[in-house]
Amino acid sequence: IVEIGHYALALALVLSLFQATVPLWGALKRDDVLVALGPQAAVAQLLLIALSFAALTYAYLVSDFSVSNVYENSHTLKPLIYKWSGVWGNHEGSMLLWVLILALFGAGVAVFSRRLPSDILGATLAVQAMIAAAFLAFVLFASNPFLRLGPAPFEGRDLNPILQDPGLAIHPPLLYLGYVGYSIVFSFAAGALIVGRIDAAFARMIRPWNLVAWITLTLGIAMGSYWAYYELGWGGYW
Repeated sequence: IVEIGHYALALALVLSLFQATVPLWGALKRDDVLVALGPQAAVAQLLLIALSFAALTYAYLVSDFSVSNVYENSHTLKPLIYKWSGVWGNHEGSMLLWVLILALFGAGVAVFSRRLPSDILGATLAVQAMIAAAFLAFVLFASNPFLRLGPAPFEGRDLNPILQDPGLAIHPPLLYLGYVGYSIVFSFAAGALIVGRIDAAFARMIRPWNLVAWITLTLGIAMGSYWAYYELGWGGYW
């Protein structure tokens, strides 16, 4: 299962490179057939990265210590919620969550914004795929969460005690939805500039996505403030 997750991540990188070039070429050449491949590639990319993330989550839930990332950040006696949050409680896993949310917003535009002009849709998805490709390459070549250990250790080293709080099961994903969500606003802006269509309609296009990112980022910051103030006791320092 872990190897399937690793291969799915590599396939997602290949697909993101395809999505970054073919729909953009179609948008510039006004070729709707090539542009139509963009939404399909965006959804497929999300499915592949989701499969990869699910594989890493499975490795944590079953305490597969042949995976270096699990060995470094989990333990067989760890409560289920901390095994789950441990998936992104480290650099490698958090980067995988990052690219998952990147793909989520790209697929969201592909599914819910089909009424957009085809050239803007193609250029927007291409720019989003360029961002995703850069992060996917970084994850695979410099921060791989699927590195293996042999022989597998009998027990893990445990999760950082500072991260063992229920709030951290929700706080980082909310922040990432906000931070990474703004990538789609950038992609819309860059795509509109590429095809030369900056007008009032452009503002209406990006408004719902801007609101989604803004709301989730606000919720994440609020939850982080509560966690720091009440759970860590930082309120006594202010």
